[in-house]
Amino acid sequence: MEEIYNELQKLGFSKYECKAYISLLKKSPSTGYEISKLSGVPRSMIYEVIAKLLDKGAIYKVPSDPVKYSPVPAKELITRFRSQFEQSFDYLEKNLMTLEGEREADVIWHIRSDELVIAEIVDLIGRAEKELWLSVWEPQTPMIQEAVDQRHEEGVKIFTILFGNRHLQLGSTYHHNYMPPDVVKERTGGHLTIAARDGEEVIIANFSEETPAWAVKSKDPALILVATEYIRHDIMIEEITRKFGEDKLDSLWRKDNDLLHVVTGKRFK
Repeated sequence: MEEIYNELQKLGFSKYECKAYISLLKKSPSTGYEISKLSGVPRSMIYEVIAKLLDKGAIYKVPSDPVKYSPVPAKELITRFRSQFEQSFDYLEKNLMTLEGEREADVIWHIRSDELVIAEIVDLIGRAEKELWLSVWEPQTPMIQEAVDQRHEEGVKIFTILFGNRHLQLGSTYHHNYMPPDVVKERTGGHLTIAARDGEEVIIANFSEETPAWAVKSKDPALILVATEYIRHDIMIEEITRKFGEDKLDSLWRKDNDLLHVVTGKRFK
């Protein structure tokens, strides 16, 4: 029952209003006294609660002596609220956007929690129109796969560097095979994840098993460029390695302390 109360409260009902309305669904018509007794709403407050439910159009007054009340049927109430909310969304979508000032390109939004970060990434993917650049890890893939597949089917060009499962595909996918994911994870402090679209917007995020995910989102051209170039370079490294072999690439950096630090984040072997 608490879950029903929670959902009704999202629609603007108070806890007492929830209890009174549900008591009427169970037994009606009922007097104020009967509603109070069945719902647990204090008698001192029941008529104030009833008045608010009448204002919301959630119950009817039944002419009788004493006065009784009946609920608007649940299906009818839900339909009414759905219609009202859709009208409100339509109105706000039309009018709020006209009030929105032009955003500065260098604004950076900070996002925290795994759920919110994933939601922002999925939203960005859904707004890609021409091209999408992704650097993602296997654990996050199932949560964005559907959105990526839909953009791919609609003709958006997608380039992905993927850490983990070599069988997963997200558009044109290049698997990060040369360096073990654990080395990259240690260097970046987690699953560094990037999504950039159309040269217009980027999200740079990090997922960790120890702490909630964090991300920054921006339309700053410099951040978009750096993030996109990061993915381009990762893709090229993987292709160079596949073409010429790991041994040649290893010989380039493993005996050079500066390059060792560049590749692994560790100054010395």
